[in-house]
Amino acid sequence: MAISQREERDLLGHDAFSLIVPTHQPAIAALPPEELRAIATRLRAEHAKLRDLIREGKRAKRGKGDARAAAHAEAGKATRRKQVYASALKRVNSRFDELTQERRRAEHRAALKAALARRQALRAQHPSAGFGASAGMQNKANAKGRNHVHGARVGSVSAQNKRAQARRDG
Repeated sequence: MAISQREERDLLGHDAFSLIVPTHQPAIAALPPEELRAIATRLRAEHAKLRDLIREGKRAKRGKGDARAAAHAEAGKATRRKQVYASALKRVNSRFDELTQERRRAEHRAALKAALARRQALRAQHPSAGFGASAGMQNKANAKGRNHVHGARVGSVSAQNKRAQARRDG
């Protein structure tokens, strides 16, 4: 479920919300990559801090951790705050992906233009015709020879079988 900016401001307070504000459109589109990287680092740190706080609270509720952590964790509010940081981090990461795709597209376009320029700079290569026409291809004699059955042998096997069958039947 999406969280509105007003809800984000109510959950986080003024100082923490000032970190989230530049991650919304149109402000995020105007940020240079260095600032985006710095914001992403701070968002990851805050997200990790809240994640650890929630984990400690869950451990304390099970009776494994510090009892003060359970009271400190405010499970519902901490989870919502963590979701705010997660969605802001998601927006920043998607902006990084957009910038990466734009950079790759520009590099690809430049490589294609360079390849086209190289292709157009080449001279057309036409082989020379040579001195004149040759005799062309020559026949080669077949080294295997022909397999030829003599006329007297054609059909002799089937006639022989027919005579043998007649002797057996008769």
